[in-house]
Amino acid sequence: MKTENNPILEKNAHLRTKCLVYTRVMGYHRPVESFNIGKKGEHKQRTHFSEGTY
Repeated sequence: MKTENNPILEKNAHLRTKCLVYTRVMGYHRPVESFNIGKKGEHKQRTHFSEGTY
């Protein structure tokens, strides 16, 4: 998200920290930032499951 268009993010920029996103790959968890370019693209194209209420 760009901070130049969002005054709330600009105001609190000093409080922000980097967030690591992990995903399960081949039975274990790995950070997405360590993926190569192809794997990162594949991760962006995934559809996420949302469980509905019954």
